[in-house]
Amino acid sequence: QVQLEESGPGLVKPSQTLSLTCTVSGDSITGGFYYWKWIRQPPGEGLEWIGWLNYGGGTDYNPSLKSRTYISSDMSKNQFTLQLSSVTPEDTAVYFCARGERGTIPEQYDYRGPGTLVTVSS
Repeated sequence: QVQLEESGPGLVKPSQTLSLTCTVSGDSITGGFYYWKWIRQPPGEGLEWIGWLNYGGGTDYNPSLKSRTYISSDMSKNQFTLQLSSVTPEDTAVYFCARGERGTIPEQYDYRGPGTLVTVSS
């Protein structure tokens, strides 16, 4: 059973950097042909793909967020981390990490974490 769990602060001040870590169990982020994703859902809105770490260690980002996004990994802990800089209240959303298969759309996944609400406010 693949399990993902997000961790990180639930409140971030404007202009600061949001940082969340996803811990994966039941699968290896370096094994198989999977994409390890960050996705968010602002209140009352749909899903927005933020970026992914692929099975080869490469990354790709949503063009609308690319200049502020960085995804890294710690293979020894089977974790990957999202950093989103210069946040504004518009970045308030439920953030979750997920696993997706190769060839699927960015917002699609087969396993996901429970999600964590991150509020950007002073």
